[in-house]
Amino acid sequence: MKFFFDFLPVIVFFVAYKFAGIFTATALAIVTSIAMIAWSLARGHKVANMQWASFAIILVFGGATLLLHDETFIKWKPSVLYWLSGAAFLGGLAFRANLVRAVIGADIVLPERIWTQLALAWGIFFIALGTLNLWVAYNFSTDTWVNFKLFGGMGLIVAFVLLQAVWLSRHVQEPPAPQAGPES
Repeated sequence: MKFFFDFLPVIVFFVAYKFAGIFTATALAIVTSIAMIAWSLARGHKVANMQWASFAIILVFGGATLLLHDETFIKWKPSVLYWLSGAAFLGGLAFRANLVRAVIGADIVLPERIWTQLALAWGIFFIALGTLNLWVAYNFSTDTWVNFKLFGGMGLIVAFVLLQAVWLSRHVQEPPAPQAGPES
């Protein structure tokens, strides 16, 4: 359900684009993002930093698209978000903080070098995905870009997660057995 919730603005954007065009789709993506943040806050949930970043980016780039009536800005939005994600993974390593480990480290045990390789892979993947988004945006029609944004971007993320799972399965270690206490 969280996966759907995270991609709801993209899905709303896609559907609205198909029925009403890029500017209506952009406006509805902004409204959906505002509603999602408000819903989370109203329910007393913490809004994740990445969700705040995505919200700020859609406000800035979506707002510029609507104010200037130029679809170029909304086409940059996914790239900026992907690049920030990639920079966070790579930058975390530079400061000895592995963001992948912080998120899933409680669930699996891996050697330290594998955690580092995983964070590097995610950082490079997101930087490449941001670059690919702009290549599609500038070399194909807006219709093709919108399809890529939903199906290509999400498809590549899902494929990358599945490949990571297969790769990780070779490296997952058994958690250490609990120590038996002294018998009374």
